Amino acid sequence: MRFELKRLFNTVQLGVIWGLVWPQTATMLCTMIIGLTDIWVAGKIDAGTQVAIGFSTQIQAFLMVLGMSLGTGAMAAVSQSMGAGKRERVRRYVGLVMALALLFALILSLSLFLGGDQVLGLLYVPEGLEDITRFFYHMLLLGLPAQYIMNVGSVLFRASRNVLMPLLVVVTACLINVFGDLGFGLGLWGLPACGASGIAWSTFIAVCVSALLSLFLLYRTGLMAGRILPPCLWIRHAAPYLLKVSLPALLTQFLWQSGYLSLFVIVAALPDSVDDLAGMTAGIRVESMLFMPAVAFNMTASIMTGNLLGAGKTGEARRTGLALTVLGAVCMSSIGACMWFFMEPLAQFFSPDQAVQDQIGSYLFYNILSTPFTVGSMILNGVMTGAGATVYTLIVNTSCIWLVRLPLAWTLAHALHGGSRGVYIAMLTSMMVQASAMLWVFFYKNWPAHAMRRQGARGAR
Repeated sequence: MRFELKRLFNTVQLGVIWGLVWPQTATMLCTMIIGLTDIWVAGKIDAGTQVAIGFSTQIQAFLMVLGMSLGTGAMAAVSQSMGAGKRERVRRYVGLVMALALLFALILSLSLFLGGDQVLGLLYVPEGLEDITRFFYHMLLLGLPAQYIMNVGSVLFRASRNVLMPLLVVVTACLINVFGDLGFGLGLWGLPACGASGIAWSTFIAVCVSALLSLFLLYRTGLMAGRILPPCLWIRHAAPYLLKVSLPALLTQFLWQSGYLSLFVIVAALPDSVDDLAGMTAGIRVESMLFMPAVAFNMTASIMTGNLLGAGKTGEARRTGLALTVLGAVCMSSIGACMWFFMEPLAQFFSPDQAVQDQIGSYLFYNILSTPFTVGSMILNGVMTGAGATVYTLIVNTSCIWLVRLPLAWTLAHALHGGSRGVYIAMLTSMMVQASAMLWVFFYKNWPAHAMRRQGARGAR
């Protein structure tokens, strides 16, 4: 066994892995700082503002499913095209994906603005928090097109192995957001304390500036040509593969994010749920510190798998995917074990309320336990994304959240009166099942066959 592991790691490019992982980890760190600052400043205002941000964050994740699925298709198409050495195909996919991202975001934002607040009506927003939640929701819709450009642009940079440009973009967003939160949210440095509106406007301005920077850098690095949309004949030949990868990813993201919204509803339906929701919101942000490098491993797995399959190196793609999964799970489990001793100080940092602190601690307890399963599953999802085999993530991930997590969460929390702790136990259980299923797919399914043919379609050169 020891010999096999040594042989495995000797055959993969650990230097390349490190070069891709650390900038993406730094990118996740900045993203985490943005989220944690929002929650921390909101906690200084009141628990209601924390809950409103929690709801708006879940709604944003739900509305981003089109962009995330489009990014998944772009990751597979662009990374494989880079591996095959087809630079013109890369530029054409970048132009097509950015145009679609902006179109989807505008349609979503306008239709939801004109349609009123039906989305909020589906959620169990606690009484008295309707107005502030509606305000954050409207600000979210206003900035949605910029959010799509920023996020999808970052995926396109990473797919081309240019991982420093997304870092530059998110550092810009982080600086603007943190300055605005502290300055206009809490009134530091002599600036007017605008409270919740200061947090919302800071986020909006940060996203808009970063979206413009993303577009500039895409042109500057040559990933986007002067003519954004490629020829119609090329689109007709190349779009089917993008659709083949993106459609399962879209369904996965839709069902996964709606599952998370349903999880919030299950918690919101508990008696005296404000403390539970505030604790869960803060717990998710704290947890993001732990899974930040795991997301970087996920993205690295997508990039390297796509590059290797595009170059026709199937065996190396398999070995690299397995090495990344083992390496990521071991590293992140070690970090999780260290974080175990800091749960109480972290809870105290994010809320002065003892009831909310207890909920944060409970959430972190079960989610740190799930670290090896969550991280392993995330990295294997990245492998499937790079290969274009998103149909497997659709089947496994959505089955685990809708057939395991949600029924078990409702049963434990409400039927057996386990409260929010029952929800967290259900999350742990579902991740154990999901990781096991993804390992079975990796070893026993022919996922490399989902990559583009190396010679490419006649019109997709």
